[in-house]
Amino acid sequence: MNRFLSRETSLQLLRTIQASSHRFIYEHEKHRVVLLNEGGEELAFFRLPIVFPPPGTPTPVEVAQVNYVMLLIQSGNCALGYFEDGINLDHKVFRSYMVRKKQGTSQIKYLKTKGKSRAGSRVRLGETVEFFENINERLQAYFSEHEVHRIAISCSKTLIPYLYHSKVPTPFEKNDARLYKIPKHIHTPIYEVMMDAHKFLLKGKLIYEPVQQALIDALLGEASDSPEDVDEEEF
Repeated sequence: MNRFLSRETSLQLLRTIQASSHRFIYEHEKHRVVLLNEGGEELAFFRLPIVFPPPGTPTPVEVAQVNYVMLLIQSGNCALGYFEDGINLDHKVFRSYMVRKKQGTSQIKYLKTKGKSRAGSRVRLGETVEFFENINERLQAYFSEHEVHRIAISCSKTLIPYLYHSKVPTPFEKNDARLYKIPKHIHTPIYEVMMDAHKFLLKGKLIYEPVQQALIDALLGEASDSPEDVDEEEF
């Protein structure tokens, strides 16, 4: 089962888990708490809102400020932004001529099977290079001006090498511990899509089997969200 929780209910649930006798571990890469039984078997997963620092951080969740960047990239389209405590302070959308119109495939994928062609391919490749340079320039600005705690990213494996091998380097490494792969399908990146994904990341998410319903009810207690705050949709 999947259950989405508001920021307030997520905070109450996290407090309850930390104060209880239930065993749990925190998975930094997925920003989630895993509830365990005495034998170490997984009972439930609780993805934390992106504005929550990792459990055990000296600063309490209520007063901690989490700064983060969202980066969404698909062939020829990118939306990125800088956020503080759930507020978008800056954003930028980039578009590039990277797709072969008749075939509908990106020039990058085409090169893997057909190699370079004529002038059109050179134009697309040139725009691809500029596309990633522009992205990294904006990222460099964010990281130079702010302390960034998290990097929420959605980027296809095909495009990852172009992001990290651009002449303008990314302000983080491929194995940076702050990287957080957004656990949601992302449509063509535009500002509205980025903000929709951000709304998703601001919620907590419980994943559990029906047999654990009693455990979940006990942990939530009176902290259960109202119907409009609960979303059973699969992502």
